[in-house]
Amino acid sequence: MQHRIIVLGAGYTGAIAAGRLAKRLHREDVAITLVNAEPDFVERVRMHQLATGQDLKPRPFSEMFADTGVELRLAKVTGVDADRRTVAVSDANGTEELEYDTLVYALGSGWNDQAVAGTAEHAHEIAGRPGALRLRERLARLDAGQPVVVVGGGLTGLEAATEIAEARPDLDVALAARGGLGDWLSPKGRRHLRKVFDRLGITVHEHAAVTSVGADRVTTADGTSVPAAVTVWTTGFAVHPIARATTLEVTDTGRIVVDRTMRSVSHPDVYAIGDAALVAGPGDKPLRMSCASGVPTAWQAADAIAARLTGGKLPNVPLRYFNQCISLGRKEGLIQYVTADDRAVRAALTGRLAAVYKELVCKGAAWGVANPTVLPTRRRRVVRQPAQAVATAEATAEATA
Repeated sequence: MQHRIIVLGAGYTGAIAAGRLAKRLHREDVAITLVNAEPDFVERVRMHQLATGQDLKPRPFSEMFADTGVELRLAKVTGVDADRRTVAVSDANGTEELEYDTLVYALGSGWNDQAVAGTAEHAHEIAGRPGALRLRERLARLDAGQPVVVVGGGLTGLEAATEIAEARPDLDVALAARGGLGDWLSPKGRRHLRKVFDRLGITVHEHAAVTSVGADRVTTADGTSVPAAVTVWTTGFAVHPIARATTLEVTDTGRIVVDRTMRSVSHPDVYAIGDAALVAGPGDKPLRMSCASGVPTAWQAADAIAARLTGGKLPNVPLRYFNQCISLGRKEGLIQYVTADDRAVRAALTGRLAAVYKELVCKGAAWGVANPTVLPTRRRRVVRQPAQAVATAEATAEATA
């Protein structure tokens, strides 16, 4: 019998994990199924571009995974039974239960309204393609001079505010940040950020926590009312709720608790990657939800699964950061170099060169997804051992790692 591997979610992490497994394991030994609700890959890091009217290159999964050994199942995941090792999915033909031997949970995250009054009713989000397309349509209907407020001073907020201001210089764009503008950046990074915001005419409301969102304004904690014909909400992400409904060990926010190989600490046949997993980085500091964090976890999980199935050596690659890549419209960028645990250092790359750097990073990430098996590697055969022998071998390998 083939070892059944099911990967849930085909964002950056799920798609990369499926392709990496197909590249490392012999096709006769494994059946790899990638479950996703949409037929093509979404470049999530470009949703601010999509929202401002730019068209993105279509990347159908049917082409990306052709002749790779990965079976694509277009369906919505509705439940996971981690004890019975089954996944419930639904599509136009109804519901079905899929059985697995190994599960890779990569359902990712969506926007987080932080339970702020009026956000769900009145704010727009760009955490996914449907939200970005809705915002695109709304922005296209705005007349010159109308106010747009981006709430959230993190990477997504900075990119959204600058992209909108550059694409629509006729609009009155503002950013509301809970802290100072780019207060986690180096002095050089902060100076460049303010320079770009000033050039684009973006009004910045610093230390302004938004406490409510209305149809035509947002209100901050000190009672200030900021006009907003459109509010864009970018204050972080919330993970998909399915994991919380399972018997998997999860955090209070619903992220699956994993070990250094991305394997669930409660269910060893389940791996979690990307935003769905609570992953410890340098100094046991949790990795932030981002593509920069998620892709290495996909590599780690795929390599660990392959090693355990083939009797190979478990991966022991440290997960760390090198930089934060921020696009500030199409002509400007900011590359903030950071420590292994994501703290800014003095060095930063700015301007047009930084914009090119960020574009190359985005293209490289998409290329890695679109070409899952192009780089040659040896496919290994699955080693079938008694369960006790496998457990003993793993314990020995992990003790000496």
